[in-house]
Amino acid sequence: MSGHTATQSAQPAQPTEATCAPSRAARELGLKRGEFDLAVHLGRIRTVPDETGTGARVAQAELDRLRGQPGFPEALHESVRVVGTTAGAALMEVSSARFTRLARLGLLIPVNFYLNRYRAVVWLYLAEELRQFAAGQENSALLRQRMPEGLRRKLDGGADLRPRNWRGRRLGFLLRQATDPWQRAGALAAFLDPVQIAEIVDDPYERSHLHRFRSDPPSHGAPGSPAAQLAERLMTADDPDEIAWLRSDLAQTLCEARDHRPAPRPTPHGTPLPSAPEGRTPCDELVPEELERTRGLLDRLLRRGSRPM
Repeated sequence: MSGHTATQSAQPAQPTEATCAPSRAARELGLKRGEFDLAVHLGRIRTVPDETGTGARVAQAELDRLRGQPGFPEALHESVRVVGTTAGAALMEVSSARFTRLARLGLLIPVNFYLNRYRAVVWLYLAEELRQFAAGQENSALLRQRMPEGLRRKLDGGADLRPRNWRGRRLGFLLRQATDPWQRAGALAAFLDPVQIAEIVDDPYERSHLHRFRSDPPSHGAPGSPAAQLAERLMTADDPDEIAWLRSDLAQTLCEARDHRPAPRPTPHGTPLPSAPEGRTPCDELVPEELERTRGLLDRLLRRGSRPM
């Protein structure tokens, strides 16, 4: 009996679900790496954390699910096809100037960007979304007729919601990928400049811990290069209303993060020891009255682009 028990205890654990690296998953799905990353960003391809918890892998079952969908691989490829202003305008059968005006007004939302040889920002849009916008009867007047006076005044005043709308999409992606409050706080902090963060997080150990989870801007050029600096500026909120609700949500999320796992801090012997600063203001006192409004906006950002295939 004892020998049988020992044999049972020596049996290996059940193998974990088979996964593969993103590069291999992209090849198996017939996608370029940029297309694959965008599909993950949009929630079209589901990933799982890797062994370290800092990266991502794709389960074999997810590959099988995608390959089993109608129209694969063309439908998957088309769902992540992006176009610039000229191709987007042709797709919608409008002039490039009208397309740009619609985008500046926030009616066409960019999903990505790149910097051309002159370091000018070139915004990219999902072809699928442009077709849907052009097909909507409620948008016919915006495509074919003179812009309403109110919208023209906004354009004349310099309105350009493309950077903010792109940040909203990226924030939604980062929040969907987050698995705990510290990661969610890092996602929100990624869109605030260091001065804003220091005003909200006055404890240096908490700031250091938060920085571990603060996402970097998309890679454009070597660190410190003019292209990288421009990408960083695009990543940083600059609208007062946008900054206000980011600060509000960051303050609330930090309260949740402290309750979940206080930031580590050194003991007199140099060993890190989690503890929260004394006298910390309760969460309900940190949340502004407008939190419900900003949470509603954040919910809409999270829903945008998360539609599964």
